[in-house]
Amino acid sequence: MTLQVLYFAWVRERIGLPKERVETQAATPRALVEELRAREPRYAAAFADTAALKVALDQELAEWDAPLAGVREVAFFPPMTGG
Repeated sequence: MTLQVLYFAWVRERIGLPKERVETQAATPRALVEELRAREPRYAAAFADTAALKVALDQELAEWDAPLAGVREVAFFPPMTGG
């Protein structure tokens, strides 16, 4: 499947892209991160600590083990704080 993958804040800075289309066989966001980490060192650095990240599927917060079937967009970002 092809997904639109969005990167925000320091994830975007480490990868060097705000978004990209990714061809994947991953069934969950966790599996997608594993595929991305294996691509090159900048992805490995961006996803070194997924505990410091949130994931959204089609603009809805999701769990790392949520199914990607039928999803068009995945976004990775650090938790936001208000102020």
